Amino acid sequence: MFNPDKFQWRTFNASEDIPAHVLPWLLDNSSLTEKLKNKYSDFHVNVISQMENTPYGCEHKLLGNMEGEAIIVREVELMGKQKPVVFARSVIPKTTDTKKLLAIGARPLGEILFDDPLIYRDPLEVGQHHGAWARRSTFVVGTTKLLVSEIFLETLYA
Repeated sequence: MFNPDKFQWRTFNASEDIPAHVLPWLLDNSSLTEKLKNKYSDFHVNVISQMENTPYGCEHKLLGNMEGEAIIVREVELMGKQKPVVFARSVIPKTTDTKKLLAIGARPLGEILFDDPLIYRDPLEVGQHHGAWARRSTFVVGTTKLLVSEIFLETLYA
């Protein structure tokens, strides 16, 4: 559904021409889950898939050497007003550190990542492809690094 290799990922530059209505979503360092819950009373997660898969090249590059590790790719739609507003793709190595994360079902991943003070987030990268804006960052859980990418759909800004 989403090929992150097609996005032009980079560290945000203040001189970029990013639409004003996109910036508050793209650059917010807090929990996207909380922000969406505040905007949509009916916010929920629609899990598209969560299965062992091979990450894209740019994902491998960010996560480093994962040779021999089972990788779970989780793709979800974050829903508001009964429409997808964000598409999220998480690349999670299957380790003892991530066992709890991989058992969340339809709960938002952000609830766990931002509620645990031992989990830390690396800086955001932004990307764009055919007018769609996205962000991604790695999180460190114990000794395991995982990647979360989020594409902001036009329905979010309506």
